[in-house]
Amino acid sequence: MRIRGQIGDWPVDLTIELAPEEWAQLGRQVELPAVAQTAATETVATTRQDDGQWIAAREVLRLAGQMSGPELLDRLEGLAGSTAAGKRLLVRLRHSSEVKVESGVDAPVYHWVG
Repeated sequence: MRIRGQIGDWPVDLTIELAPEEWAQLGRQVELPAVAQTAATETVATTRQDDGQWIAAREVLRLAGQMSGPELLDRLEGLAGSTAAGKRLLVRLRHSSEVKVESGVDAPVYHWVG
C-alpha cells in the first residue's frame, strides 16, 4: 500500500507492506464496528428510558409545586426503581433551571418554578 500526500509543508510518501496474516488481522478489526453498533443501540435505549424518567420526575415536582428533599427522593426512587437512580434524578432536578432549592428546617425544599 502506498500513501502519498502532504502534512502542512512536508511531503509524505509512505509504503506499507503487510504479510497475508497481517491483512487477515486487519480484516478482523473491521468486524469490530458491528459490536460497537450493538453497544450504541443499547445506549440509545437506556438514554430513552432515562429521558422518560426525567420527564416523569419533572412532572412529579411540577404537579406538587414543592416537596421536601426526602419526600421527593422517596417518590423518585419509586419512579426510577432504585435508590441510585432516584438520587441521580434528584441531583438532576437540583441543577435544573426549572427548580429552586431552598434550605428547610430539617431538609431542603424543592420548588417548581418552570
